[in-house]
Amino acid sequence: MTTLGVVFRPQLPPERLRDMVRAAEDAGLAELWLWEDCFLEGGIAAASAALAWSERLRVGVGLLPVPLRNVALATMEAATLHRLFPDRVMLGVGHGVQDWMGQVGARAESPLTLLREHLDAMRSLLAGERVTVRGRYVRLDDVALDWPPASAPAVYAGARGPRSLRLTGEAADGTILDAGTSPDGVREARRLIDEGRAAAGRTRTHPVVVYLLAATGPGGAARLRAELRSEGREAAGPGVAGSADEVAQEVRRLAEAGADTVVLQPTGDEPDPEGFIRFVTDEVAPRVREA
Repeated sequence: MTTLGVVFRPQLPPERLRDMVRAAEDAGLAELWLWEDCFLEGGIAAASAALAWSERLRVGVGLLPVPLRNVALATMEAATLHRLFPDRVMLGVGHGVQDWMGQVGARAESPLTLLREHLDAMRSLLAGERVTVRGRYVRLDDVALDWPPASAPAVYAGARGPRSLRLTGEAADGTILDAGTSPDGVREARRLIDEGRAAAGRTRTHPVVVYLLAATGPGGAARLRAELRSEGREAAGPGVAGSADEVAQEVRRLAEAGADTVVLQPTGDEPDPEGFIRFVTDEVAPRVREA
């Protein structure tokens, strides 16, 4: 069955997060996802607060840009969250937006190499292994976590291009696709991920998370078009505006293409973020389940 989530957009101030978490918990939302977009809000701090303010809500961070984060520190943070909140944390890593990485002096010459090295080291450390590696970017000397999680958690990775998608199949435990991904794009991503999995001899299930830009209510279509234009995307690009039936139909199309989780992404100017959560849980989710 398709899992539904909602994004807490970091265009909202951090102090709005608590109300969003409470709304998600009260409404029975399965997953709340957070972003670490420069230069808005920190993903780990926000995730920790969201998890502490809830009892059953699963919280994802999609994603942490690896050029900003030393792999040992990122893994310590991840392990701490997984021990404090078992089975409720989903962390994703990725290249980061290269212009932003350049702004802070962290742009890597080979983002793909950095992501591979980061994933390999992070997954090994979270599995309780002692790691020594001298890569192009990641260098660890006899490093092991004193408090690894009880069992190795999944590490997700964000990807767009073919090489990155194959890499997630090889070196990550799940893949996050952004809201620019159409159903055909999900099918192609699945094919490339599976190529990577086959090359690495990996047989465990590999969940795919897809964001879906969505708007509803008065002015929803106009807000959707404006956001697509602001991102330089076609006004008719991936995204949906309209009723619960229309949103559920688009969710089903992504699920049929291979998405395990569809995370509804409200527009940055959504006038009622808490109401959007209730729209997803009370109106969209039943229609998705009925299909």
